[in-house]
Amino acid sequence: MPGILFALASQAEEAQGQAYLDQSKPPVITPEMIDQAAVLAGVGPFTAEQKKMMIDGLVDQNGSVKAIRKLKLPNSVAPAFVFHPLGAVRPREDRSSQPDGGRNEDILITPPSMPARIEDLAFSTVSELGWLLGTRKITSLDLTKMYLERLKRYDATLHFSITLTEDRALAQAKKADEEIAAGHYRGPLHGIPWGAKDLLAVKGYPTTWGVGGFEHQVIDEDATVVQRLDAAGAVLVAKLTLGALAMGDHWFGGQTRNPWNPKQGSSGSSAGPASAVSAGCVGFAIGSETLGSISSPSTRCGVTGLRPTFGFVPRTGAMALSWTMDKLGPIARSAEDCALVLEAICGPDGKDTSVAAAEFHWDLGLDWKKLRIGYLKSEFDAPGPLKLDEAKPNETAEEKKQREERNEQMTVGRARREYDRKFDLAALDKLKEMGVTLVPVELPKLPYGAMTALLTAEAAAAFDDLTLSGRDALLTEQGVEDWPNAFRTARFYSAVDYIQANRARTLAVQQVSALFEQVDVIVTPTNGTQLVATNLTGHPALIVPNGLRGADAPRPPNVDDGDNDDIGGPGTPVSLTFLAGHYQDAKLAAFGRAYQVATGFERLHPKME
Repeated sequence: MPGILFALASQAEEAQGQAYLDQSKPPVITPEMIDQAAVLAGVGPFTAEQKKMMIDGLVDQNGSVKAIRKLKLPNSVAPAFVFHPLGAVRPREDRSSQPDGGRNEDILITPPSMPARIEDLAFSTVSELGWLLGTRKITSLDLTKMYLERLKRYDATLHFSITLTEDRALAQAKKADEEIAAGHYRGPLHGIPWGAKDLLAVKGYPTTWGVGGFEHQVIDEDATVVQRLDAAGAVLVAKLTLGALAMGDHWFGGQTRNPWNPKQGSSGSSAGPASAVSAGCVGFAIGSETLGSISSPSTRCGVTGLRPTFGFVPRTGAMALSWTMDKLGPIARSAEDCALVLEAICGPDGKDTSVAAAEFHWDLGLDWKKLRIGYLKSEFDAPGPLKLDEAKPNETAEEKKQREERNEQMTVGRARREYDRKFDLAALDKLKEMGVTLVPVELPKLPYGAMTALLTAEAAAAFDDLTLSGRDALLTEQGVEDWPNAFRTARFYSAVDYIQANRARTLAVQQVSALFEQVDVIVTPTNGTQLVATNLTGHPALIVPNGLRGADAPRPPNVDDGDNDDIGGPGTPVSLTFLAGHYQDAKLAAFGRAYQVATGFERLHPKME
C-alpha cells in the first residue's frame, strides 16, 4: 500500500506542476488514492473514517521508506534474515590431514591415454585431465594455452566470454606445474582451467553482471568460490557471460549461443558457463541458479549441472539477485566432475550466514544400488487431450489471427513435448535395466508459482537504485517479462504478502522434504513443476544429458524466444534431472555417475569444426 500510494501521489504532484518525486516533502495522499491503491493491493474497501485515520500513518511510512533509500545500500548488503531449508545437517568432515587434500585415488576406471594433440583433450572430463596432470603426462601451461586459444576461436560464434583472465591464468598454470613437479599435488582440480560466470568478483578484472552500464565495474575482492578454487590449484581462464542481471542469455554484448545449434541461444542465465563447457573451451565452470539458471542452459547445451542444496556454497563476492534463493554450483562434463568441484567450494566461509556446516564427501565406493529411487510418476504420464481455443461469436479478424497463432503454438509445443517424452521413458527403462526399483511419488499440491513473487520482490530490492534512478533503461532487454518491468511491478507487492508467501514456502519445504523420507533420489523430467518447487525449497538437483534428438525431431522455430528448452530440433541434446534431500548432494552425484556410466551420454559433444 505505501509503495502504491507513493507512486500515485508522485503522479498527482507531477500533474499539479510540483517537483516530481521531491524527497524533501511528504507525499500528498488523498482518500481517492487509497481507494485506487487498495484495488492494486487486493485489500479493502475501506470506509471514509478508516481512510481518514490511515493517511497520517501512511505518510509516516513513506518517510521511513525515503530514509532507508538515502542509505544507498549496495548489492552486497544482505537483509537481516536468513533462509535455512530443513534437513539433517552434520558437521563437515575435516579432511585436511588426508593425503593429496582428500583426493579419491580411484577417480578413473581406466586411466586415459595421451592423444597425439593436446587439443584432443578439449572434451575430456576433469577427472581425466586431473590424472594426466597429476602423473605429469601433460602440463597445466599447455592445457591452459589450448583452452585460451579455443575460447578466442569460438567466441566469435558463440559469444560466451566477457573477459579473458589470460595473465592470471598463465601465472597460475606455471605455478601449478612447478608445484606438481615438486611433488606438491593439491588434488584433482590442480592445474585444471575453468571459467566463472561473470557475477563472481575477481580482483583486477571487471565484474559486469552482464548488464549495460556495468561494463567497467570492478569489485576489489575475489569471491569465496574463486579463492577456494585458487587454493585447489584450479586455473581461472575466463569470466563468462550471463544474461543481464542473471536472466536469459542476452547480455550487453549480444546473445550467447548453443554450440549444438548456434542459431539458437544457449539459454540462461548461466549462458556462458554452459556454452563454454559444451564447446570444450574450459574444463569446468561455475554457474548460479535462482530459478533454472543452471538447469536450463545445461539442458540446452548438453552438459551436466549440479545445483547444490541452498546454503551449501558461500555466495560471498557474487551478485545477489534473491538472498533466499540464489545458489552457486558447477557445470561440467560429468556428475563426477561436478562432485569434485563441489567438494572444493562448499562449506562455511564465516561471511555468508546462509551456509551450513554440512558434510560433503565424494565417495566412489558408495553402493548406489542400496539407494531408494523414486520418480515423479505424473510427469512421465501421457498428457491429456490438447484443448485448443475455440472461436468466439462475432470474432474479429485480428482476434481470429491471434487465436490461430496461439493454437499453432500449443500444437507445436505439444508435438515437441511428446517427442522428448520418448527420452524420458527410455531413461526409466534404462534405470530398470540397471536393477533400480522405481517407487512412484508425487509433489505436494501447492501453489509454487504464486510463491515466486518473493523472488521478484527480493530482486527489486537488490536493484532498487536501478529503478529509482532510471538506470534500468540501460538493460539490454526491455520487454514485458524482463527485469525493468518486473522490478517496477514488484514495487506494488506488499510486505505482508511477501511474508505470507514465505509462510507458504515453509509448507513447501516441509512437504517436499517428507518425500525424501520415502526415497533417497527422485528421477524427473527437467522442466515442469519440480523446477520451481525445488528452487523454492532449496533441494539439490543434478541435470544430466539424456541423449540426442534424431533426424525425425520437430523442426526448431525460426526465432528462439528463450521461453522453452525443448526447441533445439534434430541433433540437439535432451536432459534428465535427479533430485535428493537437503545436503545429500554426494549421494545425488554418485547416482548420477552410475547413470552416466550406464549410458555414456555425457561423452557426447558438438562437432565444433
